[in-house]
Amino acid sequence: MSTVDGAGARTVPAQLATRAAQEPDRVAVRTHGVDELTFARWHGRALAVAAGLRARGVRRGDRIVLHFGARHWVDFAVAYCGVQAAGAVAVPCADRLAPAGLRHVAADCAPVGLLHAAGAAPPAFPAGWVSTVDDAAALAGAPVDIGAVRPGDPAQILYTSGTTGRPKGVVASHANLMAGVATDPRRRPLAHSTHFLHAFPIGTNAAQTMLRNALDARPTALTLPQFTPVRFARLIEHYRVGTVFVVPSTAVELLGSGALDRHDTSSVLLLGSTAAALPPAVAAALAKAFPAATIVNYYTSTEAAPAQTSMVFDPARPDSVGWAPAGSLRVTDPAGRPVPPGTAGEVWLRSPYPRGYHADAGATREVFRDGWVRMGDVGRLDPDGYLYLLDRRQDVVKSGAYKVSTLQVEAAIHEHPAVRDVAVFGVPHPVLGHEVAAALVCAGPLTLAELRAFLVERLSAHEVPTKILTLEHLPRNAGGKVLKRELAALLGTAADHAHPEVGR
Repeated sequence: MSTVDGAGARTVPAQLATRAAQEPDRVAVRTHGVDELTFARWHGRALAVAAGLRARGVRRGDRIVLHFGARHWVDFAVAYCGVQAAGAVAVPCADRLAPAGLRHVAADCAPVGLLHAAGAAPPAFPAGWVSTVDDAAALAGAPVDIGAVRPGDPAQILYTSGTTGRPKGVVASHANLMAGVATDPRRRPLAHSTHFLHAFPIGTNAAQTMLRNALDARPTALTLPQFTPVRFARLIEHYRVGTVFVVPSTAVELLGSGALDRHDTSSVLLLGSTAAALPPAVAAALAKAFPAATIVNYYTSTEAAPAQTSMVFDPARPDSVGWAPAGSLRVTDPAGRPVPPGTAGEVWLRSPYPRGYHADAGATREVFRDGWVRMGDVGRLDPDGYLYLLDRRQDVVKSGAYKVSTLQVEAAIHEHPAVRDVAVFGVPHPVLGHEVAAALVCAGPLTLAELRAFLVERLSAHEVPTKILTLEHLPRNAGGKVLKRELAALLGTAADHAHPEVGR
């Protein structure tokens, strides 16, 4: 194995080797009640997997699907780094991915095989071999040279959530994944913590960010085998967790459960939210539930990472998703020209070592341009450079002469004390084209008339929903994003059956 350049690791295997050399006995990843992984053990097992894969005939650039669930973060971390140490490309997928989804991944990126955890049932895989991580390591032959892995080599293919169409495979290089990695061990991120806690599903961009944190940050990455609000809150108290990462849907569930009131959260100094804009009412409730914590909203995407904006919750700018360093954020007109502050336009982020779509040159040209990444969102900048999202391009409701921001309507509805969760969407209207509807998860009864009365001073008349649908929970994908395309169909079905919570 080659030595690691002291100037800093530029590949994932080199970064793991660095941490194993510097802090061999530090626990890097811990799944509560299941398993844990020191840096030395992580590095050793990954090299064994890499050697086994090469003995099996895996070549540089081959794609290998990683099929793991929440109980098996340790084996997932080993498989991920082992695949990359062999010079191959990791394709993370959650074990709850539907068979059709796995078939799509197999057809799209042509993997040579699939790795899964020991003790987990192997999935029906339509392409290549299937092996556990342990069985792959048992084949180990000649040691691999991680120095042969280059920063520009593809390291992972991560599939988008598919909320607006078929999931696309986003290719990231080692240089992209290691951009900004700490080179001085005294300056490792999240140094205020001994543990950072998350419950992100494998196969999401948020989860991959947590794995990168495990490779780079000072604290141990802590996960749990199955998320519930009570278990999550209990772990915060038990481990005196200093940093917590959530998505807005998880935050809403935690706040609504009452679990945070029954456990000590005073150790939390940083709470980060990602994957979607954090409604101001939810951010304010989090600040109250975690009184010692700084609440930060991160805005990025699978395509744009590691580029992002960040926003420390500020009551003076409650609905901003923050700012980014100069030259890495812009809002443009359809021709790509920057627009003045206050003007709505398309949001772009500039990413170091940009990503791209696998085997889709047309989509890559559309989204990735000269280092800039089209976010698919409509937004505006204020004079100080803070970004405000107005909506996803496909979610804007065009009602008559107006364009309605569903994010703004959702933020207003979140202020109602009975509302636990909400998604706003458009439904067809014979005259206006579309009208505004809302799907609600409520703590108690809430009629359309009551909601409209509550919103009359918060929204313009054309923004107030004309129909509502009450649900026990909103349909979401694995990353926590609402599947709005399912809500209109649910509303139509409810109307056909004279659902009492549907009305005008």
